[in-house]
Amino acid sequence: MSSQHPDNANIPSWAKEERIAGDAEVVEAFYAFSELGCEEVMWDAEGKDVDSHVVRKLVSSHESFFREHQIGKDIFITYRVPNPAIELAERKVLVETLWSIPQAFDIAKTFYRERTTAPVFEVILPFTTSAEQLIQIVEFYKTFVTGVGSVSTKSKGAQSDWLGEFEPKSIELIPLVEDAPSMLKLGTILEGYAKHVKPKYIRAFIARSDPALNYGLVPSVLLVKIALSDIQKVSEDLQLPIYPIIGAGSLPFRGHLSPDNVEKFVEEYDGVVTATVQSALRYDYPIEDVRRAVSYLNRNLKGGDSKKLEKHEQQTLQNVIHKFSQSYLRSIESLAPIIQKIAEYVPSRRARKLHIGLFGYARKVGSISLPRAIPFAAALYTLGAPPELLGLEAASELTEEEWDILKENYLHLKTDLQKAAGFVSWQNINLLLSNDDIAKPLGLEMIKKALPHVMKGLSAAQEHFDVRAGPRSLTERKHENTVNNFLISLAEGDNEESRRYLVEAARLRRSIG
Repeated sequence: MSSQHPDNANIPSWAKEERIAGDAEVVEAFYAFSELGCEEVMWDAEGKDVDSHVVRKLVSSHESFFREHQIGKDIFITYRVPNPAIELAERKVLVETLWSIPQAFDIAKTFYRERTTAPVFEVILPFTTSAEQLIQIVEFYKTFVTGVGSVSTKSKGAQSDWLGEFEPKSIELIPLVEDAPSMLKLGTILEGYAKHVKPKYIRAFIARSDPALNYGLVPSVLLVKIALSDIQKVSEDLQLPIYPIIGAGSLPFRGHLSPDNVEKFVEEYDGVVTATVQSALRYDYPIEDVRRAVSYLNRNLKGGDSKKLEKHEQQTLQNVIHKFSQSYLRSIESLAPIIQKIAEYVPSRRARKLHIGLFGYARKVGSISLPRAIPFAAALYTLGAPPELLGLEAASELTEEEWDILKENYLHLKTDLQKAAGFVSWQNINLLLSNDDIAKPLGLEMIKKALPHVMKGLSAAQEHFDVRAGPRSLTERKHENTVNNFLISLAEGDNEESRRYLVEAARLRRSIG
């Protein structure tokens, strides 16, 4: 699933501007289908303007391709909508988006004629916390979208007599769970939805990026494993096919789905049927590597049985999650002001409304506010303290049983830590510790408070996981020099140079964040 996450360091070759918006996203969707081999595109109305005429623009601009690759049958467009319970200023965008689904059907009916299938029939609901949220949208669609066709007026009779039938008659809701409480009760959410709606199948979307921001690397992976186990149990109990989706970025902190780690990714998240191919993967690697990675995912993400956890195993994993998340939160609380300052230099790659003005909001982590996951990770990588390594000192608190279950369920933890550790900048850390002029733009007191937490994580990586922090490859050495130049430019007050070095470092690690 090609998504619109703004984590790419490079500008796509087909793009005319740095920020992708409007018709450029239609071009991007065709590129994902035709050049990269993606089977699905997420059409994202969460927090940004999105073109509701995407189906018409695609089939009218690329007629021969879409006659051979039928939308809704061979390739898929899946809407993501704002959650009315969370995004109050945007909640009526949900209505606008749902109303565009029958319109897309009419376009497909004209284009494909007797071969018509609904081009859009699934909708992703972010921040899902209950079955009721899903049920409400299903019922709204049936009552106020397709149900309009049967409403009569004195002058026209049934609305379908002059507007035509409203199809598809129903839609499938995809719950996207993004916080620990919702991930831990995903089975309950799915069961409640299934019993009320009685769908033929369910697709369940598990976030991997925001949980890392909220709880740290280790908890985010273990939460996914618990969610996959619950999906497996509910599927068997209800005799209902449930197909897991995982949202993952390129860097280890956000999922480690990259061309050079795709095999380990598929092995780590066994049972997943769909994975997001985000912007960094698509635009920050050579195109042949991208095509190979997408092809590998298409061939190998076949679902199957995820590992089912026994009750005591799940409880033990939750104990591990608690220990690592508490340690991570202590580090983040001290680093938050520094992260906020560096994140200001992160370039915008999408015209998102969520980041600016009236629509601006930050992720709440404990009692602090942070940028969203991509600029958050970008800030810490640019500082020279990758977020994967924060909070690892919790490993010293684990019991033998907890160690065993961690290793058994997080298969490639060491691989993820080694990848991140290569981007640790000892030059930056030493400069911040020894040079007040360098540390001053980030806050002297903040640096003194935050760096001991960073050092604890680095020491724990070596002591408990045998992972040595610091650059090893030539690319990692160039990255260290580049983030060091960022820090020096920041101290000199050269904002333009600071931004340039931040992006240059992102290109070297092949992702902004």
